[in-house]
Amino acid sequence: MKRICIVGISGKLGQYMTEHALARDYEVTGVCRPESVGKLSRFKGRITVHPGRTDDRAVIERATRDCDGVLVVLAPWGVQDYASRTARAVLDLAPPAARLVFSCGWHISRDGRDRYGWKIRAIVRFGTPILRALRLVDLDDQVRATDLVFASDRDWTVVRGSDLEEGPSEGLPVWARHVGDPILASNLTRRTDFALFMVAALTDPALVREAPAITGRNGLSIRTAEAAIGPMPAAR
Repeated sequence: MKRICIVGISGKLGQYMTEHALARDYEVTGVCRPESVGKLSRFKGRITVHPGRTDDRAVIERATRDCDGVLVVLAPWGVQDYASRTARAVLDLAPPAARLVFSCGWHISRDGRDRYGWKIRAIVRFGTPILRALRLVDLDDQVRATDLVFASDRDWTVVRGSDLEEGPSEGLPVWARHVGDPILASNLTRRTDFALFMVAALTDPALVREAPAITGRNGLSIRTAEAAIGPMPAAR
C-alpha cells in the first residue's frame, strides 16, 4: 500500500484518517467540497486535494487514479442520493485492484442478523422520515449505498461505527460480525480510533468483504470480557 485516496477528507473522520495514513508514509490524495478545502490547511504540502462533490464521477476518477486503496466516508447528506452516488462512483471508477473501505453506522445490516437496542431502532424509525422531510439527511440512502457495496465483487470492507467521542487513541477497536454481540455493548469509540480501524483495514486480508461492527477497546464490555477470558483479539 503506497498511494491512497480519502473520499470525504475534510470532515473529522477524514482528517483523522489522513493523520493515520501519513503516519504510515502513504501518499494521500483526497476529495472534498471546494468550500471545505481550507479545513485541510494543516496538511498543506503533504497531501493532494481534488475539490469537488464526492459523487462527481469525474472527480472520483481523477482522485483515485493509480491508488492502491480508497477510504470512503458514506455521508447521507441531503435527499439527492449523495451516499449511493458516491459509492457507485468509487465502485465503478477506482482502479480494479484497489482496496476499498467504506464507513457507516451500526444501523446498516448486511444479512439481517444484527440485534439492535431501542435507541438505534428509534433513531431509524422516527429520525429517518423527519430528517428526510427536512431535506437534511437520508439514512435510507446510506442503506442503498452499502447494498451496492455488498453486491460488488470488489475487495471491499464496510466499517460500521458505534457512537463516537473525541479523545486520545485507545488503540485499534475490536469488532464483531453482528451488532448485538456482547463485546459491542459499550457502544462507544474514539473518533481517531474509528479512523485508525479504517486505515488498518486497507492491509488486513481478514476484513475483505466483511462488514465489521466496531467499538472502542477500553469500553466496559471489553474490560469485563478481558477480565474473564484474557486479552481480547481484534476480531470476534
